[in-house]
Amino acid sequence: MKLTLIASLLGAVMAIPAAAQEITEFNIGVLGGENAQDRMTSNECMRAYAEEELGVPVKLFTPADYDGVIQGLLGGTLDMAWLGASGYAKAYLTDPEAVEPVLVKTNLDGSSTYFSIGFARADSGITSMEDMEGKVLGFGDPNSTSGYLIPAVEMPKAGFSVEPGQYFSDVKFTGGHEQTIVAVNNGDIDGGVTWADGQGDWEDGYNSGALRKAVDSGIVDMNDLVEIWRSKPIPEGPVVLRKALPQDVKDKMTALVAGLLEKDQECAYGVAAGETAGFAPVGHDAYETIIEVRKAQEAAGS
Repeated sequence: MKLTLIASLLGAVMAIPAAAQEITEFNIGVLGGENAQDRMTSNECMRAYAEEELGVPVKLFTPADYDGVIQGLLGGTLDMAWLGASGYAKAYLTDPEAVEPVLVKTNLDGSSTYFSIGFARADSGITSMEDMEGKVLGFGDPNSTSGYLIPAVEMPKAGFSVEPGQYFSDVKFTGGHEQTIVAVNNGDIDGGVTWADGQGDWEDGYNSGALRKAVDSGIVDMNDLVEIWRSKPIPEGPVVLRKALPQDVKDKMTALVAGLLEKDQECAYGVAAGETAGFAPVGHDAYETIIEVRKAQEAAGS
């Protein structure tokens, strides 16, 4: 009788899914770029799908800055996030075993690159970076690829030093993409940089990116702004998962995000910050160049 009972209990335990045994919750970090409530709203559908798929409580976390998400992943309090390439580079350089890139957002043409876009108010008389001499430039977050790393590398090569007081009268960090857009739109700074896929129409804020989200939110009318600079193409940042997660959890979440467009187009639009052709597989090697750039910047004390 005892043996039968033990066998029955063992069978019941083995029937419990591995994910239910090994994780009791799943936490998703959402990078800055827009205010916390909008980030929660845009990603709520994915949270709900993840909770249904994993069978454990799933929570969204929207730290005030990029580093909050990065540190959450490094410390194990966050399990998943869509990082920028520079953010992934920081995580990798800090601990190569912390996270793994699994997917990358694709544009409508199938590409997986985007741009750092320099912009100013249309009524400012500023139409190019040459017109920004002696003006105030706004960056977003020190851990942003398009909002800092890439323009901080490319602008000086073109003769636009980003050291305050050299070419620009001042260089300020606004705190994020939405903050930069608002600051330029309000005239608090003369120009700023943000991210966009560079496809579609300027009037729409392009097809995806921070400008598109700002238009959707009613924060700006793109006719009030003008593009004054554009970077070289930047590799889109990866969706990453904490390496220590059970493999079945990683497989389920990768499949969920990869199939999000087919499952729920409106949800994919919110998660991807605009129009997308979906999420495609990606690996570490796609970010080796960005990692080297970040390593060089850190070595230089930037």
